[in-house]
Amino acid sequence: MRAWVNGELLDDPNGPAISVADHGFTVGDGVFEAVKVVDGQPFALTRHLARMARNATALGLPELDDTAVRRGVAATLEGQHLPLGRIRITYTDGVAPLGSGRGQNPPTLVVVTAPMEPYAPTTSAVTVPWPRNERGALAGLKTTSYAENVIALARAAEHGASEAIFPNTVGNLCEGTGTNVFYVVDGELRTPTLDAGCLAGVTRALILEWFGGREVDEPVEVLERASEIFLASTTRDVQGVHTCDGRSYPAPGPVTEKAAAMWARRECEHPDP
Repeated sequence: MRAWVNGELLDDPNGPAISVADHGFTVGDGVFEAVKVVDGQPFALTRHLARMARNATALGLPELDDTAVRRGVAATLEGQHLPLGRIRITYTDGVAPLGSGRGQNPPTLVVVTAPMEPYAPTTSAVTVPWPRNERGALAGLKTTSYAENVIALARAAEHGASEAIFPNTVGNLCEGTGTNVFYVVDGELRTPTLDAGCLAGVTRALILEWFGGREVDEPVEVLERASEIFLASTTRDVQGVHTCDGRSYPAPGPVTEKAAAMWARRECEHPDP
């Protein structure tokens, strides 16, 4: 693992790196991106940085320095042999008073790159009773305020699952803690619209562009009559769901298999689509 903080590569990536008064640490005032590394190269980095810049602006953070982030990514990749890895880019409001109010200090920018193990081709998921607020200030943003996801994943782990799926406040299917949800009904691949409050996932967007699918908002109970479900994310790619809330599904089903094969092929052909 290698870590880069505010322009400097750390000698000890596990050592002290940011102030205890950093607003990202004290109140979660920050945004982040996870970028997959394939054969030593970051995948879809331009899309990830564009989303990060949009999210930073939506959160009211200073403008993200794209050039600085790319320098940090290059510095943390250098000297590592990474057939498969993960880059974590975190951008916070920097040092601030010990409360919700922001300070006047420069932002904090951190890049960490480390090896990653591949996910299994299929997994189990559960729906959770706590809704995403599709009208909230943070709806659709990838912020460092992840406590809701921690609680939901703990519930999933109690049921032997690796992902928790949220409804939104009107009871429609929204997203997983770190995934977008795709499902098949009557042979049609579907996924919630962004108006549902889900993250505008990079993998989600590429699946819709490369493979197709319909964006539609439906009650979370639609999963009960789905013939297939799969999760999509930067680290999971296309991952079939074999069990959801105790119901079994063919995994990977025929549509999931086609989507996964498409993904594997296009990912190699287009490292920065």
